[in-house]
Parts: sequence; structure tokens; C-alpha cells
Amino acid sequence: MKISTKGRYAIRMMIDIAKNSGGGNVSLKDVADRQGISLKYLEQIVTVLSRSGLLRSQRGAQGGYRLIREPDKYTVGEILRITEGSMAPVACLEDEINICPRAGSCSTIALWTGLYKTISEYLDSVTIADLMRGSADTDIGCCDI
Repeated sequence: MKISTKGRYAIRMMIDIAKNSGGGNVSLKDVADRQGISLKYLEQIVTVLSRSGLLRSQRGAQGGYRLIREPDKYTVGEILRITEGSMAPVACLEDEINICPRAGSCSTIALWTGLYKTISEYLDSVTIADLMRGSADTDIGCCDI
């Protein structure tokens, strides 16, 4: 599994908005400047997050974006599933019911199921608030590669 820049930047943007909102809206241009990310790319990401109900947008002089919930109510897993899609390590686990014709006799399904469970549980245990405090045991948004 490899998280794309879209997922990493979405997390960085959510942290930035949470840190800089002060109860108000945050300009996407300001986020782009602080994070060193293209404004055009952030516009694509913010559209996905807004349509998914994670951010609220407001137009006008005091416009911008803000979180709809408190930072501790957003998990990294939720954000990544919205921006990246399924976190399943193999295609046969992407659907709720495994329709693979070999599922009943597959000698590796337990391995992939365990990995998927571990990934999901970890990503769902880390919140935006954790990342703001630096209390997660990793810096998910660190890489620009």
C-alpha cells in the first residue's frame, strides 16, 4: 500500500485548517503558502473533502474553509478512505463480501485479512488532534516525494 500525495496533502491540509481556524475560516491560499503545496492541487482535494462532509466552505471576504467537527472527531483512516479509496492490501478484500472464487481455499487470505485489519485499526486510531499534538507515533504528512 502506498499513500499518494493526494492523501498526504489532505491530512496536512486538515491539520493546517484545524491549527489556524481560531473558530473562523481559513483561506486555501494561506494553507497552500504555509504547506508549500500548489493551490490548484489543494482546490481539487478540498472539493472532495467538502463534498464528503468533512469541511464547510464559505465564499466572500471572510470566506474559506473550516472543520465541521472537532479535530479529535476526524481519523486519518476516514480522510484516507475519502481521498485514496479502499485501504485493502488486495483486491478481494475491497468489497464487504469477498467474491473471489478462491476465497474458501486461499492459503493467504488470513494474512491479507490480518494486514487489512491492522492497517485499518491503526489509521482509525489516529486523529487530526493527535497529529496536531504530535502524539501519533508517526508523522504521516512528512514526505514530499
